[in-house]
Amino acid sequence: MNTRSLLLCLLLGCSAVSWAGAQKEEALSDSVQSSMSRAIADGMQPRLVFANATEGQAWLDEMSARLAKRIPDEFMRRKLLTVAQYEATRAGLDPQLVLGLIHVESGFNRYALSPVGARGLMQVMPFWQRQIGTSQQSLFDLATNLRYGCTILRHYLDVENGDLFRALGRYNGSLGKPEYPNLVYGAWKNYYAWTPSPQQVAQQ
Repeated sequence: MNTRSLLLCLLLGCSAVSWAGAQKEEALSDSVQSSMSRAIADGMQPRLVFANATEGQAWLDEMSARLAKRIPDEFMRRKLLTVAQYEATRAGLDPQLVLGLIHVESGFNRYALSPVGARGLMQVMPFWQRQIGTSQQSLFDLATNLRYGCTILRHYLDVENGDLFRALGRYNGSLGKPEYPNLVYGAWKNYYAWTPSPQQVAQQ
């Protein structure tokens, strides 16, 4: 499938192929490994993180409506969105970016499995369990997968000094190539871009 076909597929709302399976296992320094392990092990319960409850509810309602066709079960849809928003914010990432990445990686299929073993919503490779977690953690578990995925993307952003294009390339193992970052950017901007209304901002 060429780049034009992939972009067309994305814009038509198709489930994209899995990408993160090419992610490379690399040695981590002791300090990085320790920091990432602490992030994974943190037992805080996910919750919406917004300046006020009105803004949070408006975001949840709008994103839930956008995902209704992909995730028909409203309870699971809102749970996924709450966890994604929390984990992205906790990792210093834009939640809309994370939704765009999930759109490309798994089409919001929490049980997605790539031919090389990448798993779940954010297509996390199992070697990360050995490096920063435990084998007892299921990468098909919604909250676990999102925590791993956001922690890993944050790590790559730090490695690349905030360069999102290169960090996304590292995330799927195609550093320096434009196809994957462009797909994620496209999903981010075409499907999940969001800004609070003036009324919501005024309540802050």
